[in-house]
Amino acid sequence: MELGKLGVWTWLDGMSGPETADFARQVERLGYSALWVPEAVGRDPFTTLGFLAAQTERLIFATGIANIYARDPMTMHAIHKTLADLSGGRFVLGLGVSHAPLVTGVRGHEYKRPVATMRSYLEAMADSLYQGHEPAEEAPIVLAALRPRMLGLAAEKARGAHPYFVPPEHTARARELLGRGPWLCTEQMVLRESSPSRAREIARGHMAVYVSLPNYQNNLKWLGFEDADFQDGGSDRLVDAIVAWGDEKAIQARIQQHWDAGADHVCIQPLQAEREAGPDRALLEALAPAGS
Repeated sequence: MELGKLGVWTWLDGMSGPETADFARQVERLGYSALWVPEAVGRDPFTTLGFLAAQTERLIFATGIANIYARDPMTMHAIHKTLADLSGGRFVLGLGVSHAPLVTGVRGHEYKRPVATMRSYLEAMADSLYQGHEPAEEAPIVLAALRPRMLGLAAEKARGAHPYFVPPEHTARARELLGRGPWLCTEQMVLRESSPSRAREIARGHMAVYVSLPNYQNNLKWLGFEDADFQDGGSDRLVDAIVAWGDEKAIQARIQQHWDAGADHVCIQPLQAEREAGPDRALLEALAPAGS
């Protein structure tokens, strides 16, 4: 699989089925190589991606990220095989351990040691029984990896890593830890707004769900951020590091920083200026590889 350099990461939960198909076809038409879809408390991502694969021709579909606590390893193994087959080799399985408040508080599971749990899960997947039609080629697996041990596991047991909520400084560290070869697929929030005060206000609204989660906080502290940076929706320094705001030129410069730091693939999350859910489709048009 050639994953390509630039993809799209976005929520589709607020769209109807026909609207998601229209959006996927737009992403494909604009020349983006992949569409990344998250999992939280909305639609099942695998059903959505199977539907969208049937509506498109070239676009690669990836989970960013599917929660391993939502399905046992045998079920995930079957999904991995099934979508690799039915998509015609256009599927990337992104897996992650999520966060303790979401796993325990929302799903009601015991949150265990992240790296050991992920290792055991991947090994159990590999050993699972599957008697369905085999895909022509195995779908790549990437891990939601932020810090050294999970990045090491991503290099050892998967095709690479999909870091989320990170600045280019993290991309450089991740590439050093992964070494050459493993994929580094970095998410980047982007916002077309040139007023600093307005951009930061909008960005804080989109960041609110993430800024208090412990795994993201610990990762950002590893990069030099402090407790004060997570107060009141995030310091200006943190907001500017996480969200690339400004005009198209400024946003493209941030994407280039990730590539220069070692990212193989950057998936942009185009935020709505009015803090509405879903992607800024006009911004996707402006940043499209086909028009560059």
